[in-house]
Amino acid sequence: MQPQPTDVIVADLYTARSLADTLQAIADGAVTGLGYLQATVNLVRPDGDLVVAAIAGNAADEPLLTGQIGAREAWDQRLSMGEDWDGLRFISHSDAGGLDEDGVPESFTALSAVPVGAWHPRNRLYAPMFTSKTSNDLIGVMSLGPPKKDRRLGPAMLEALRTYTFHASVAVSNARMRSNMQRALVRLERDQQALRASEESFRQIFENAPSGVAITDMHDGERGRILRANDALCRMLGRPMSIMRRYAFLDLIHPEDLETMMALAPEGGRADVRLARQDGSWVWVAFSTSVVADHADGPLFLVVHVDDIEERRRRELAVEDILSTDPVTGLLTEPGLRLYLQRHLCPGPATGHHAHDLHVSSGEHPFAHRDHTHKVPPGMGSTLALIRLGINSFKTVNDRFGFTAGDHVLAELAGRVRSAVAQGTVAARVGGDEFLVLADNVDVYDATHLALRLSKACAHPLYFGSPDSVAVSLSTTYVLSWATCGSSWQEALHDSARRMHEEKKAG
Repeated sequence: MQPQPTDVIVADLYTARSLADTLQAIADGAVTGLGYLQATVNLVRPDGDLVVAAIAGNAADEPLLTGQIGAREAWDQRLSMGEDWDGLRFISHSDAGGLDEDGVPESFTALSAVPVGAWHPRNRLYAPMFTSKTSNDLIGVMSLGPPKKDRRLGPAMLEALRTYTFHASVAVSNARMRSNMQRALVRLERDQQALRASEESFRQIFENAPSGVAITDMHDGERGRILRANDALCRMLGRPMSIMRRYAFLDLIHPEDLETMMALAPEGGRADVRLARQDGSWVWVAFSTSVVADHADGPLFLVVHVDDIEERRRRELAVEDILSTDPVTGLLTEPGLRLYLQRHLCPGPATGHHAHDLHVSSGEHPFAHRDHTHKVPPGMGSTLALIRLGINSFKTVNDRFGFTAGDHVLAELAGRVRSAVAQGTVAARVGGDEFLVLADNVDVYDATHLALRLSKACAHPLYFGSPDSVAVSLSTTYVLSWATCGSSWQEALHDSARRMHEEKKAG
């Protein structure tokens, strides 16, 4: 077979469709075009070692050697040995001691195919391939056998090999680039398909969720604005999506729940709040949030889950009403009293602040709460009068007439307490024989007058035990204390109990 022109075999390198085809075209071109008996292309792997990627001229060794790996250290050693032929490396068989044991896979042509005296079978000729003429970044090595019988390894043949090696390097670089681009395109398409599937899955979950879901903006200027709401949330609040986009959730929160909402952690949290419906009513919801963030851009938007808990709240309130009412007197119990104080006391300064500290004017407390205002007793920053009424020696009634009679007396006294106070004033039974009245919007004079009226009403003789009615007269002790805006219900009740204890102890 006559050697092909160099321009023809070089053209074949650039028309190969894949990296594997390019490597095989390089090996084939060295044999058919440059006139070498055999050629092996070793390609640098990502880990640095070299793998036998293509073989030409020795069909018997091709299946045995293809895919075999030679260590990079062994190759570096070979490329530093022998003679440097202006970029090519020739190692004579006389200088090749130890190369048979360095682990580099090799193929040798049969001795009968070698011109006598022209080439020793153990000679090595290597053509290193680099990413560019000025780069030391090795991408592969061509290992060449002896020239064919009608070819001489002269200057012209070596120059043709150098030129061919340069084009082979460019062809490998181009093929690798195309291969990387194709893999990148495949990964991109796969990622886009996964993204489309994920977006469709999210859309299905978002739109068909049985509870309300919304996405809100987290960028300055638009923070909290509703970007998207599902059908369940729109139905819950009676607002179409076009209307929902006009609001932020803070626009829809009940004023009394704003503090609860603002206390939610920025990265997400959960709270029970009321949201406004289109018709002006309120619905109790479990409001929970979670942040969707990007590593580079930070928080992108907030996903809000809204569950209708109106029915649950009604059941809870019904249970609270049962637990909050004393079955004997019909008044509030201590748990109910605590709940009332928790809901009623204004947020504001802590206990111990005085009226002049609060800049009070016109007798109105600056922390008016839930549509009520408080008259401030002189020299105090108080808001709510607590009148504790104790029945002295009530134990003797139970001991003398029994617990049924004692319950009858307590029920009668509770009726007198209700009759003595204004409508809407809260009264509770605390302990076994004490009542507590919470008087709002009263000053010291009014509170003291109410306490005296309560004491007299309870001390008036009462009768029970028909037909032979028994008359019972009870003495009472009362104390007046105040719950300060910002104080806790524990402080308010503890102060009232302490005063009653001190008063009874003093006789």
